Amino acid sequence: MSRSIGGLRFLGRGALVAMGVLCGLLAAGQPVARAQEAVDVELVLAVDVSLSMSADELEIQRKGYVAALTHKEVIDAILDGVHGKIAITYFEWAGSFSQHVIVPWTVIASAEDAARVATQLSAKPPSSARRTSISGALQFAGDLFAESGFRGLRRVVDVSGDGPNNQGAPLVAARDALISVGITVNGLPLMTNGGLTSGFDVRDLDVYYRECVIGGPGAFMIPVNDWSQFPEAVRRKLVLELAWQDDHPMPVILAQTGGYDCLIGEKMWRDRSWMWTDP
Repeated sequence: MSRSIGGLRFLGRGALVAMGVLCGLLAAGQPVARAQEAVDVELVLAVDVSLSMSADELEIQRKGYVAALTHKEVIDAILDGVHGKIAITYFEWAGSFSQHVIVPWTVIASAEDAARVATQLSAKPPSSARRTSISGALQFAGDLFAESGFRGLRRVVDVSGDGPNNQGAPLVAARDALISVGITVNGLPLMTNGGLTSGFDVRDLDVYYRECVIGGPGAFMIPVNDWSQFPEAVRRKLVLELAWQDDHPMPVILAQTGGYDCLIGEKMWRDRSWMWTDP
């Protein structure tokens, strides 16, 4: 509270203490908590860049996300939201400790904002790394949400990849940790044959994603069977995530649980690890 004496206004004891604490934090270089900005969706795009992806495929991925994020249909879905804006971050991943943020948390509330994100994605070519750790990508996504500075009506991880988890923590545990705090994990399994095939591929990657990767409120996946489908799949997926609309012919597969062996990738790596020196 404050009081006035002789036309001058003085702060009360409580206000003076609060100001003293604030000044002390600033002087000590400590961060001061700020109100989180409200958005419709906090969206993490987690994109596979493991060695099984060819240079051409990596480029197709980047261009596909650029085209989708700047498409009128996606912009309209953003603007039609309650707040008319989303917060987005984009990172590329491979092994347990291979996560590289390409676009840090950014607000998209207009076509101009989306164009700026597209420019960031186009600035440097992607580079690949060894192993495949979907669990590591999900754990990294959880850290990104914790430090986002936004308050989304929904929080979604959109993970794409062309193979099963073969490094790091068990995948289901990493996924369920996100689900337990209300985060949805959606998937974009890349069932294409243009890259480097190996003994670690699984033919039913769509089933693997359905039962082991995706989960949470409204979780779904869209399998990509040919790279020509990729731009449309990304665009449709974003529209569904942003506006819950479904007006395209490509299949949407919802999360399920069953008897699938979600450790298949780890077992395949273990059984063939004698071919490499990497533990």
